[in-house]
Amino acid sequence: MVGLEGFHVIAVSQDAGTVRVVVETPAQQTGCRACGVIAHSHGRREVRLVDVPCFGRPVTLIWRKRTWRCGEEKCSTKSFTEQHPDLAGPRALLTVRACWWAIGQLRGEHASIAGLARQLGTTWRTVWRSLQPLLEAMAADEDRFTDVTSLGVDEHIWHHVSTKPDDQGGRGPKELTGMVDLTRDQHGRVRARLLDLVPGRSGKAYADWLTARGEEFRGGIKVAALDPFHGYKTAIADQLEDAVAVLDAFHVVKLGTAAVDECRRRVQQETTGHRGRKSDPLYGIQKLLRAGAEKLTDKQWTRLEKAIAARPEEHLQVWIAWSCAQQLRAAYRHHDPAAGRKIAEKILTSFPTCPVPEIARLGRTLKRWSQAFLAYFDTDRSNNGGTEAINGLIELHRRVARGFRNYDNYRLRMLLIGGGLDTLIPT
Repeated sequence: MVGLEGFHVIAVSQDAGTVRVVVETPAQQTGCRACGVIAHSHGRREVRLVDVPCFGRPVTLIWRKRTWRCGEEKCSTKSFTEQHPDLAGPRALLTVRACWWAIGQLRGEHASIAGLARQLGTTWRTVWRSLQPLLEAMAADEDRFTDVTSLGVDEHIWHHVSTKPDDQGGRGPKELTGMVDLTRDQHGRVRARLLDLVPGRSGKAYADWLTARGEEFRGGIKVAALDPFHGYKTAIADQLEDAVAVLDAFHVVKLGTAAVDECRRRVQQETTGHRGRKSDPLYGIQKLLRAGAEKLTDKQWTRLEKAIAARPEEHLQVWIAWSCAQQLRAAYRHHDPAAGRKIAEKILTSFPTCPVPEIARLGRTLKRWSQAFLAYFDTDRSNNGGTEAINGLIELHRRVARGFRNYDNYRLRMLLIGGGLDTLIPT
């Protein structure tokens, strides 16, 4: 019933909806831990532990610990109590298996600490104080950084209150930089894994973390995916000299879609003198302009062409901008990376000279990032998608927890749910 060798159950009862299980070890001779002399039995003392829920009810494990007294007068150890690390550590409140059960619930079932506390029949503080040392030990283990060959980076906001230091009542910087393992498995699939979260959104924050990882880690990175932020690009250039920087495809397409939207709003103002209204042609196709051409139905194509034809001279700019954005999508969607690269090279040549100012600005941006932009087609379509997926998990768990007040607790929880500790969790 307990599943531990050397223990046997001597009583099971129910008290106010809680299952009480009493266990003890069989009698046996024991030597003093200090001098080795055979010790004499000194009775027992009961220790109450919170165990894994059973039958939908909390479980209290009563461990009748044996105590002994040393018979050697000169021994400094007068008395001692039995310990069983497989059941619970010294002064523990939760059993070992209850701790790992709770960690499994946090990782795999998107549970909250408060919810686990209710299931265990104890308090939030008791649960977290039992789990925190285990998570800290796993987070401090450098083995979890081995065999990383592809690295992603992104930022996110972890709180929306004061940015004052902790000792002044604030929570420090709102932005955190997250590093994600994007290494492909033997089947060529990416299993994204959060490696760390550090305060700040800057190239220095990223560079300092890379420096702390050591030369062996940095030398193993072959691909570094990132969003179009020069701070991270500078850190990659300084710390990951042998890595290929790859601009994330999603963000590039997003820039193209944003350029179309800006062009539409500008033309709307120039032709009507006001923001879009229900009866305005361009306002009626604003959502169609954000879609891919391959997804439009015949009816939607008709609506799009009709809106452009309403004022062909003025609306031609919107059509050109949309066509350019579709060309950008086509480069990424092409089944042949070599053919997609040719389209991308054509984009770098034609976009900066486009008569539509929004597309020309986009072209200049892509030209500044030309190497990272084209690297997508040379690195088996490497991208930062896994990093965005981890950010989605982070957002989910921040909502589940109703927000966080402590950065250290936040980091540990996100490392756990982001898969950064998976290789160290016992199965």
